[in-house]
Amino acid sequence: MSASVELTLDWAPAAALLTFNRPEALNAVDAAVLDDLERALARLEAEGEARVVVLTGAGRAFVGGGDIAHMAVLAPDEGERFVHRGQALLRRLERLPKVTVAAINGFALGGGLEIALACDLRVAAEGAELGLPEVTVGLIPGWGGTQRLVRLVGRGVAKDVIFTGRRLSAEEARALGLVNRVVPAAALLDACRELAARLARASFVAIRQAKKAIDEGAELGLDQGLVLEAEAWLVNFCADDRVEGLRAFLEKRRPAYRGRLAPRRQES
Repeated sequence: MSASVELTLDWAPAAALLTFNRPEALNAVDAAVLDDLERALARLEAEGEARVVVLTGAGRAFVGGGDIAHMAVLAPDEGERFVHRGQALLRRLERLPKVTVAAINGFALGGGLEIALACDLRVAAEGAELGLPEVTVGLIPGWGGTQRLVRLVGRGVAKDVIFTGRRLSAEEARALGLVNRVVPAAALLDACRELAARLARASFVAIRQAKKAIDEGAELGLDQGLVLEAEAWLVNFCADDRVEGLRAFLEKRRPAYRGRLAPRRQES
């Protein structure tokens, strides 16, 4: 793997750190970065120990966006491949069977914000700037920005952010529900380590089933979503972790979760 995307699998207990590492270009994404991201995601999909993945950027930016110089010379057919590939990779990121946390350490603009939107949680440093400024350079968001932002903050806010191309401060992004937490810049990775440790102490069977119910249920009507929730609840209910968690509560001790689903029932 080249240096544009670095993956550290033993960053913290049960956590991995994925770092976009093109600081001289504000970590802008071109085809080579997509290659590296694809390899990193394949490793994460095969990795069983890391329950949490924290994404951040080297230098002054989380990810400054798509690489303008790269996109400026793409022919229409190349542009089509670029947009579809970016969408597919962020869909893989979104569907990782782990909790993904965007540690937004600086600029998260354009494709950078779209990467953050594909994560489960977003923690921003004070002073970070977020936005989808594509219209200011004759583009529109193409890696899920028009779809994920509206689901997160509503149609009116999404149109304001996308149509104006304006930049949001970390505090405004939190007020809009775009980020979950804002912390001092110097404490960003420590805050994410603490968050990862908290998540690692919980039942990961339960977290995975909750993630499935939330993400897939958001695309359904309420009645269908409730069916999905009940199915996820039952999968979790049949797991060893549920037995251990309830027993530990009654015995007033910390649970020792094993993270295993119940074996499949044999059809008679």
